Amino acid sequence: MVRARPLFALALAGLAGCDRSPPPTPAASTSQVAAPSAPPAASSAVAPSASAPAAPKAAKLPENLSVVLITLDSMRADMPWAGYPRDIAPTLTALEKESVSYTRAYALSSYTSMSLGGMLAGEYPGAVKRDGYFFGTYPKDVTMFPERLQAAGVRTMAVHGHGYFKPGSGLSQGFDEWRIVPGLKWNAQTDENVTSPQLEEISEALLSREENTRGRFFFWVHFLDPHDQYMPHKDGTDWGKKARDLYDGEIEFTDRHVKKLLDFIAKQPWASRVAVVVSADHGESFGEHGVYRHGFEIFENLVRVPWFFRVPGVAPRRVAQARSHLDLAPTMLELLGAPREPSLRGQSLVPELLGEVTPGERDVIVDLPRTSDNDRRRALVTGSHKIISYGDDAYQQVYDVIADPEEKVNLVKTDKELHRSLLEKYKAATASIHDVKPYACQKLKGTKDNP
Repeated sequence: MVRARPLFALALAGLAGCDRSPPPTPAASTSQVAAPSAPPAASSAVAPSASAPAAPKAAKLPENLSVVLITLDSMRADMPWAGYPRDIAPTLTALEKESVSYTRAYALSSYTSMSLGGMLAGEYPGAVKRDGYFFGTYPKDVTMFPERLQAAGVRTMAVHGHGYFKPGSGLSQGFDEWRIVPGLKWNAQTDENVTSPQLEEISEALLSREENTRGRFFFWVHFLDPHDQYMPHKDGTDWGKKARDLYDGEIEFTDRHVKKLLDFIAKQPWASRVAVVVSADHGESFGEHGVYRHGFEIFENLVRVPWFFRVPGVAPRRVAQARSHLDLAPTMLELLGAPREPSLRGQSLVPELLGEVTPGERDVIVDLPRTSDNDRRRALVTGSHKIISYGDDAYQQVYDVIADPEEKVNLVKTDKELHRSLLEKYKAATASIHDVKPYACQKLKGTKDNP
């Protein structure tokens, strides 16, 4: 049985004996207003589809294509376009209908530091050189895919709204422009800031500069407001006062600012040569498995995320086969005309996006390495099944995530042959992940020594 723990907030309070000072404390956050009452939220279960339509007639990428990557922190897979009954994201819902949408997409891990570090490096988080702290940092000798874009002459820009994204985190490697919303309040246990308006304004400012957009560019904005704390907003819908109600309000608030950004992009002379990609760094939990917020565990509600691509000239459709953010780096390189990098583990999704190939089944690995605050979890998603392995593979849980998307029925004891075969496949699939010894923090959860 998994021990229930509050996520992210409590993890950061002590950093499990690893002393490290937080960044300097910026100015106070934006003030909020109270939310009125509303009916309770509906069930959040999303059953992934087991099949997908055939690929359409092959398309071609526009000349000098650029990419705008929009990620929303903590955005779950159960959004309106996936059947969630509340209309909390009309802009993203409309955009998804115009896109190639991967309905079984997985983040690499269950919290920002690991999921984004791995995404940028194009590698499983445990195999990326890093320190061992929960707020992990990455050294300069880790090559992030934006560095490869820079080398290919692509202009690279990013905008962020949390103190963790300071350049010292290592995530800024390869970016010509790396902006953080000014005046943030630092709180290692949560996020007290409201940043969507500033993120959108800074995005417009960067994308208004001709030197940033005259050629190919890669622009990334990471909206933070869906991250806890879930705060009410003026002029928002009255969803209620429970955590999921307030979270839905944060998604709605962020969606309005995504609309402002997309409306701005649509008016630009380069709009016809820009692909818009939307995803999340991880999901969020509201009591499933006794878990709240995110981090520490890798259940579906924490690691399944939206992921869709609106590419000029490419027909919209949904792809039901499982895919991983491990594929994001090679996909970005190909979309932006950069040389392919054979050392990257993932596979470019461009042939699938263009309809050159019919998407086939692929196994997906989710990786949560040991840090100062969490023991290791690793999962293999293969077909309709998912096996989660804990610590040094001491024990497992097995679920049919198609028939049981909320992972309520652990099949380990009732189907021992399934457990045996999945464990064998898991060990074979993860054998090539060589855990990198963290270069700092000598007290990692779950072991006396570094892995």
